[in-house]
Amino acid sequence: MGSDLIFLTLVMLSWTSFLSIKAEGIESARLLDLLIRDYTVKSFDRHWKTGTLYTVRLPANLSGIEVDTVRFRCGSLRRYGAKVEEFRLGIGVIVHPCAERVIVVRQNLGLNWSSIYYANYDLSGYQLVSPVLGLLAYNAGSDVSLGSPFQLGILAAEKPIRIDFGDVKTVSNVTGSSTRPLCASFEGDGKVTLKNQVSPNVCFATRDGHFGLVVESPPLVPVRKKIRRWKLVVGSSIGAALGAFLLGLLLVAMVVKVKKKARMEELERRAYEEEALQVSMVGHFRAPTASATRTTPTIEYQYINYHS
Repeated sequence: MGSDLIFLTLVMLSWTSFLSIKAEGIESARLLDLLIRDYTVKSFDRHWKTGTLYTVRLPANLSGIEVDTVRFRCGSLRRYGAKVEEFRLGIGVIVHPCAERVIVVRQNLGLNWSSIYYANYDLSGYQLVSPVLGLLAYNAGSDVSLGSPFQLGILAAEKPIRIDFGDVKTVSNVTGSSTRPLCASFEGDGKVTLKNQVSPNVCFATRDGHFGLVVESPPLVPVRKKIRRWKLVVGSSIGAALGAFLLGLLLVAMVVKVKKKARMEELERRAYEEEALQVSMVGHFRAPTASATRTTPTIEYQYINYHS
């Protein structure tokens, strides 16, 4: 009894550490499925009624993901089918392998968490326009909460599984698109299978898994042209402004040069005139002056000779 208690305590401690470690960084879709499974099992209550849908509460670091779970008897599920939110399981559905009971887990990863499928699947040329919806099944023993249940397979033997995206929040820009989205099925081996819708926002599937709506990605050429035109407009504006600035500098230089030349010519003209007229300073003014040598008057000379 004591050893069983110690073993159970170790299992619970390791399980708790597993949840805390995995919740810190989720890099794969498979890891996310295991984490959701463990939180579903942790919240499992043995008093839950068979065939009743229950909401699974996830931690804050997984906000945006909606998870619901419901327990069925394998025989009843095959005879009557079931509706689990967006999924409609028709009569004749097979759960394999299943001895008695099965836990069906429905996931809605939301628009943010669905982006994890870009890293795990080849979606080149396409983009998700709806959240990824998941439908998975696990075995339900007498005491599920004490173990990690293994995954089961759900196969549509007579009627396909119907998936209705009508009430799912999709990307807003798809509403006005003339192209109808394709149904994408994300297989376990990393491949994506695309099929046409059977009706608006309705897809068919033959087994459990993850599903979404995709459309072809818009071509990148128009975006590049817009970027180039934007760069061309900005470059042209900067070039025109720079050209106008340089032209203004050239005009200023030319005006300064002309004024400087005119001033030099004026100075040369004044220097020439001053040299010819012998300009001198009279007080604060400049005035031309004549030579100091004078010619003796002839009359005065003759007058002196006559009297002598």
